[in-house]
Order: sequence, then structure tokens, then C-alpha cells
Amino acid sequence: MSDNQTISQPTRFIERLEKLDAGDRARLKRNAGKTLSEAKDALGLFYRLLPYGVPAHQEEVYFLVATLFPLAEGGGKLDFGASLHLAQSAKNSKGLDKRVENLLDADMVQLHFRLRQAVHFLQSCRVRVNWQQLLEDLLQWDHPDRFIQQRWARSYFGQS
Repeated sequence: MSDNQTISQPTRFIERLEKLDAGDRARLKRNAGKTLSEAKDALGLFYRLLPYGVPAHQEEVYFLVATLFPLAEGGGKLDFGASLHLAQSAKNSKGLDKRVENLLDADMVQLHFRLRQAVHFLQSCRVRVNWQQLLEDLLQWDHPDRFIQQRWARSYFGQS
């Protein structure tokens, strides 16, 4: 088995995003919160980054992560709920709790807007994002058991 076969698609995708130059990051950033059908000047770049074999029904999630990636520093070790908890303070606690609840209740359409806000917030608090974990979580977002939303809620609210 070659190295290419042992690297997961999300890992390969994040590695490609990390290698982008400032111009390509800016192109993606201008599309933050948009869907693939709303994308401007980013489709060619996105499909060059997308690993071979990603199912078409997952492309929207990959595009969402690609456009959010330039908004915040990577290298985080926590899931997204725990990262939000880390950014919580006495000043922002009540409002952040409501934003997290809205994020957890978001469907894939609302997720573009809500995640963009949350990523901006994490960057403003200097909390790093675990991009690979976020991508892997979002690929399971629509699971009927909502186990990702439950894990994020546990990570955020369960640490109080």
C-alpha cells in the first residue's frame, strides 16, 4: 500500500490548504459562508485542492471548510465545541451560549453562516481551530443520531 492510499481524504485536503499562498487563501476567504453554487473565482482552485474520489455529496462540506480555513489559525487540538468553550469568558458567556445552541441546531444551509461567525469569533479570541477534526465532524453533521452535535454540546456545556 502506498503512502497516498494510507492518507485520508480529509488529511490530504487540509495539507493542501496549508500549502496555499496568500493569493489563493484570499480567493477562498472572499467566498467564506457561500455555497458552491454561489462561489466566485474559486471553483477551479477548490477542485484542484479536492482529493480524488471525494463523493459529490460531500463537496459542499469540503468547500465550506476551504473557505473558512483562511479566517483562523489552525493547529488546534480540540473539537469545535471545546474550542468555543476555551474562548468563553465572563463577558461573553451568555451570548456565546446562545450562539453555540444556534450552531448546534443549524442545518447544512444555516451552517455556512453560523460557522463563519464562530470561526471569526475563535480567531478574535486567538483560539486555534482543529481543521481536520472540523472537516471530519461536518461530514457527519446530518447523521440522524446527531452524535457530532452531542459531542460538541458536551465539550462546550459539559465543562462548566
